[in-house]
Amino acid sequence: MSSDHDHHHHHDHDHSELSETELRVRALESILTEKGYVDPAALDVLIETYETKVGPRNGARVVARAWTDPDYRERLLKDGTSAVAELDYVGRQGEHLVVVENTPDLHNMVVCTLCSCYPWPVLGLPPVWYKSAPYRSKAVKDPRGVLKDFGFELPPGTKIRVWDSTAEIRYLVLPMRPAGTEGWSEERLADLVTRDSMIGTGLPKRPHEVA
Repeated sequence: MSSDHDHHHHHDHDHSELSETELRVRALESILTEKGYVDPAALDVLIETYETKVGPRNGARVVARAWTDPDYRERLLKDGTSAVAELDYVGRQGEHLVVVENTPDLHNMVVCTLCSCYPWPVLGLPPVWYKSAPYRSKAVKDPRGVLKDFGFELPPGTKIRVWDSTAEIRYLVLPMRPAGTEGWSEERLADLVTRDSMIGTGLPKRPHEVA
């Protein structure tokens, strides 16, 4: 197995499981639930929507633009923060964004080994598994095993590079454009881009999956 890991551990905030913001959100959630203002089930659906649909749509549009516009792709890979800002996706947790590109020879995967740094402006809320200790440790030690857990395997000759997000730098994976999408519009291409493909734990959908 060939793998190449880049790790950055210079986090400048609390390394506990939950950030200060997450602790405040959970406290507020508990109070609102106790007082009967919030239905926990409805809240779960809302959170899931932001984790899997609304938030990642921003990143999907960034990827689709890069797939169709070579100049934009070049700017994105050179300065992810500025290129993403061109599409008005800015905000906290999105500063200093680095975009890494998948190729037939190299697959990138993102983890945050010490906490849960995540590019919120382009991916929405981090999924629960991203913040879990098993993912954070296994992604570094056995990235191919993680990909198998997510349901796919890479060719033996494809190298894997694991990027460790920090408070200073967050990463977005630019997945490879699926074959058979020549002439597709940006909007149609964005439908192929999954949240997991932008973390590196998944691949884009294939054309027939959205037809």
